[in-house]
Amino acid sequence: MAYLTTNPADKARFICVYPVYLNSKKTLAEGRRIAAEKAVENPSCSEIKDVLSAAGLNVHVENHMHPREWNRDVQFRGRVRVQLKQEDGSLCQDKFTSRKDVMFYVAEMIPKLKTRTQKSGGGDSNSQQADGGKKNKKKKK
Repeated sequence: MAYLTTNPADKARFICVYPVYLNSKKTLAEGRRIAAEKAVENPSCSEIKDVLSAAGLNVHVENHMHPREWNRDVQFRGRVRVQLKQEDGSLCQDKFTSRKDVMFYVAEMIPKLKTRTQKSGGGDSNSQQADGGKKNKKKKK
């Protein structure tokens, strides 16, 4: 009863992309599906959705967890369903012929997102300032 339809345009027939598939922090046994060098550090569902919707694909986010994901945090929850084929069986976009193509594209584009570039630049200086402030408080006590 998993697939009641063979229509590729039905949401149940979209491919699933879990963030763990692209996570460079995970091993193959923990669910990573692409090479660690090409993978991204802790991708989120929203980042995957942003990249794929910007590429023009039909994307749908679901609140499901990967079976091998032991961490129940909201950050690691969710999966993204992506439509690869249209109702007549033809590809939605020629550059995405398989689920691997989608995963490699997402892993390549996530580091280029504005949220990622801002976090890496501004996050480091903010954390250093916060650490400095904490150290000063400890000295005053």
